[in-house]
Amino acid sequence: MSRTKRFILPRLYFLKLALAKAKLKIGIRLGLVRSLMIMPYKGFGNENEIHFVVRVIRDRGIGISQLEDSSWRNFKKMYKRFMTWQIPGARVKATFHGMEQVSETDEEGYAEFHLPITASFVPNGLWHEVQLSLLDQIIPKQGEVRAENRILMPSGNVEYGIISDIDDTIVPTGATRIWEMLKTTFFGNAHSRVPFPGVSAFYQALAKGNDGIESNPFFYISSSPWNLYDFLMEFLNVHDIPRGPLMLRDLGLSREQFIAGSHSEHKLLQVEKIFEIERHLQFILIGDSGQHDPEIYLQVIQDYPGRVKVVYIRDVDPGRHAALEKIKAEVRALGVDMMLVTDTTEAARDAISRDLIVDSDLFKIEKSKTLDEKKEI
Repeated sequence: MSRTKRFILPRLYFLKLALAKAKLKIGIRLGLVRSLMIMPYKGFGNENEIHFVVRVIRDRGIGISQLEDSSWRNFKKMYKRFMTWQIPGARVKATFHGMEQVSETDEEGYAEFHLPITASFVPNGLWHEVQLSLLDQIIPKQGEVRAENRILMPSGNVEYGIISDIDDTIVPTGATRIWEMLKTTFFGNAHSRVPFPGVSAFYQALAKGNDGIESNPFFYISSSPWNLYDFLMEFLNVHDIPRGPLMLRDLGLSREQFIAGSHSEHKLLQVEKIFEIERHLQFILIGDSGQHDPEIYLQVIQDYPGRVKVVYIRDVDPGRHAALEKIKAEVRALGVDMMLVTDTTEAARDAISRDLIVDSDLFKIEKSKTLDEKKEI
């Protein structure tokens, strides 16, 4: 970090926190903050511990989107997502099968939990519930503030895990074209944003794997901000894409950086966190060529030999073919294939050849892709 940056950054961050505290104090006094919410972010774990994050903020009252929502209504909801009133220094209690942990929110309203699991707990199924409650009185007439989070714990009949990017991997976003990305983000909703044709059926096939049992866990990584979490989760639900923990990032000013974390650093950190916690799993990695997913996945394969079954990269940037061929060669030298695919069925056929999904799923994927393409017309 440069001397100028070391001098300016802490002062800007201190100013940011001071303004946020003043805003919250004034907002409470004027009655602008009338109700609070605990925003739970789905977590994951193993037989020893579970990990998840929550955020305490003013209740935004966004609600569920509808297909007929106007661009203006979508914009107002997106505005609420970004104009948050975070609550620092608030204690949140998590309760999981008789085990409890209390964590305090940081300056941005986030609280992180690493909850140990007793030997008496035996996971049954992929998903497990955690009860959350706010312990502190923050505003007048607050009442009880509670929420429920869901934790993914892969166990039993699991063939492999899947880690997937979202932007330009699952859904076209124009991440390489700033104006298009902003337009689709701020004026669309979970219904109007349409995934690439066939993605839903392909991901459902991967969730079932070769044994037909829907037990293979999904994890999603994205460089989008946490503000978009409920939007992206609703998108997955609306389009029948398998649920899974979603790892986003805080884009605001931090103590160390003007914009918190780079795209590559964030994604690599999150993928390797999954690998560290889910040590018993091998993974399929899915991304696109528009940014740096191939480079990130190469690093993961180097760091965790024998843990990656195959990599699928959606070809969205023909200008990178030469660079990608070099990366593919490096990955192949490590014993893993990185497949550059143009559409979902191409990836599905390769997955069948590797016994990752069953032959009968190809018909469903091709049919789904055709129907999705008709919707786009």
